[in-house]
Amino acid sequence: MTPYAPVAIFAAVAVAAALAFSLLPGVLAQRKPNPEKEKAYECGVEPTSAIAGRFPVKFYLIAMLFVILDVEAASFYPWAVQMHALRMFGLVEMGAFVVVLGIGYAYVWKKRGFEWR
Repeated sequence: MTPYAPVAIFAAVAVAAALAFSLLPGVLAQRKPNPEKEKAYECGVEPTSAIAGRFPVKFYLIAMLFVILDVEAASFYPWAVQMHALRMFGLVEMGAFVVVLGIGYAYVWKKRGFEWR
């Protein structure tokens, strides 16, 4: 058995599971269309035209804040654990990472993403 056989088996099972979970519901689902199910749903209000105007940027700013904070929190912990082993290389790389995050924060600040009104 080659050393890559377990990886190949894992990849094959993952692809098969992904295909099964994606395709089987469409094949096995019962289709009972009615006018109420076919209507568009927009947060409990009457549906509007798709070209009703510009979509507010506030949603994207909040999503960007979440992603920035999530990536930041998930990245600082492993770095802090391995800080002694990484030495100056780790410090420089984390500094570059913080600069990139700072650019994201500056963009959100400029677009008033921190104002929760």
